[in-house]
Amino acid sequence: MARICAITGRRPVKGSIINRKGQSKKSGGIGTHVTSITKRKFRPNLQYIKVRLANGGTKRMWVSVKAIKAGLITKA
Repeated sequence: MARICAITGRRPVKGSIINRKGQSKKSGGIGTHVTSITKRKFRPNLQYIKVRLANGGTKRMWVSVKAIKAGLITKA
């Protein structure tokens, strides 16, 4: 199952780690150079919690901490 926030729709996004080598020009070197680029994922901080629904019922769902802190949901 994909880890996606049920409220905000936040999901993992792709990115990269850029490794640089060398001394910066500001420090007296000839500048830094990219030596490698590695793929990575930025994952949202999701919690599996009980949420009170509008009809009065409760349901467990994946919710981002950003949504919980913003008060977008009411915990059961």
